[in-house]
Amino acid sequence: MFKMQNMTVRFTIGEALRDASLCVAPGDRVGIVGESGSGKSMLAACLMGMVPDAATLSGTLTINSLDMTQASETTWQTIRARRAAMIFQEPMTSLNPYHRVGNQITESILLHSNVSKKEAIKEAMDLMSLVEIDDVSRRFYSYPHELSGGQRQRIMIAMALVNKPELLIADEPTTALDVTIQAQILDLMGKLKTELGMSILFITHDLGLVQEFSDQVCVMKNGEIVEQGDTNEVFTNPSHAYTKKLLDAEPQPKPIEDLDSNPVIEINNLNVFYNTPSANPFKKERFHAVKDISLNIYKNTTIGLVGESGSGKSTLGRAIASLIPYEGDISYEGKNLKSNSSKEAKDLKKHVQIVFQDPYGSLSPRMTIGEIVGEGLGVHFKLTSNERDQRIDKVLSDVGIESSAKNKYPHEFSGGQRQRVAIARSLIMNPAFMILDEPTSALDRSIQIQVIDLLKDIQNEYGLTYLFISHDLKVIRSMSDFIFVMKDGMIVESGLSHQVFDNPKEEYTKKLLSAALRYASN
Repeated sequence: MFKMQNMTVRFTIGEALRDASLCVAPGDRVGIVGESGSGKSMLAACLMGMVPDAATLSGTLTINSLDMTQASETTWQTIRARRAAMIFQEPMTSLNPYHRVGNQITESILLHSNVSKKEAIKEAMDLMSLVEIDDVSRRFYSYPHELSGGQRQRIMIAMALVNKPELLIADEPTTALDVTIQAQILDLMGKLKTELGMSILFITHDLGLVQEFSDQVCVMKNGEIVEQGDTNEVFTNPSHAYTKKLLDAEPQPKPIEDLDSNPVIEINNLNVFYNTPSANPFKKERFHAVKDISLNIYKNTTIGLVGESGSGKSTLGRAIASLIPYEGDISYEGKNLKSNSSKEAKDLKKHVQIVFQDPYGSLSPRMTIGEIVGEGLGVHFKLTSNERDQRIDKVLSDVGIESSAKNKYPHEFSGGQRQRVAIARSLIMNPAFMILDEPTSALDRSIQIQVIDLLKDIQNEYGLTYLFISHDLKVIRSMSDFIFVMKDGMIVESGLSHQVFDNPKEEYTKKLLSAALRYASN
């Protein structure tokens, strides 16, 4: 049993955890929910003895009656080796890119067990089978980048299970995964909990997942546990105002409206190929990523593009933005984006802008917000310094960022604020069409609602057309007039948003909707 009482974690700048009490009994499934910065991960760090040295702790922590409050690092290493293990949100950054995944599991076994390498390899393969990795004999020798997101997360779970821990801490393990892969990972963790008899502490900002998976739930805000109890009871009768706010922060379906019938983007017979490694150096192998797609995108509407990872969604978006080579024709207001005139092509491209999933990765850390947002103005417009500053100030104001913050750098902003800056960078070009590639997937639900409302407001003000790419079907339904469903590089179903959601025709669409609705919080 893991029992924390009145735990407080202090840094010089403030408290990261305040008077937190939590008990995880054998076999429990406990969900920890709250917005970014609420203290969820710090609570997990306390349970793992991974609090930074700069912190001051008060309170008590016992593990199976053993007082760990003043435990040495050697004692904690024993706990982490035998009793507690943790899997993280992004396995690609946790796995070593230079080593095969099988070797990484084997290394962990050899570190903690007195077995031969041959025995360790067999045990590693058994663990890969336990977490339902397909074709283990081949995947054992794969590198992390050769696996899908779901497969990498399964590898992380296998590594965590090496010593059959009593407690598995899963810190946002499904955030970046498609709904169908989310369902598979949660089913897997539930199965492992039953088979191995371990407890699971599940940290997430998705209340729908917690409602589906956890028996008990703790709601955190500003380092405090503001509400905890039986999951169904808390979700049905929340007592704290913050819990009610989180439960109410659900995207609502977009109302049916009269739609424009004039296309702003016309796509005809679009194909995208990627070169792939070949055993024969004199023969090029090509992967057909987007296959013969034709569609129209109408003015002042939002197209929702959905599908699993690898279906070609982002590739299609990048082709429309002319960021990658393609075959076929893409026209903006009747003008082909492959125009022979470089000046005309450049002029057309400013009307088609893209916002990426990870603003922290797409915003230069060496530039201020003002420099980032105004960078495109120097390429496409001839403005005085005063005119440039006025445009930057206005667009920052439009996305809810104070103009006084334009001399700050990206790391000084929250995730939601950085996404607003990324939107401003595209918006300042006064585009007619914006491609939004997973712009809310890494954000808390309440911040997602803010960004969705912002996108709707600026769409109305600027008369924008959106291509909205996402695996979150609740967000897609809230934003979209039309839905296009992609699978294996092809559009397998399309139609008005309410028609596709209420009466899907294809089995693949039904599968996606079934997985998404399974976690719909009520």
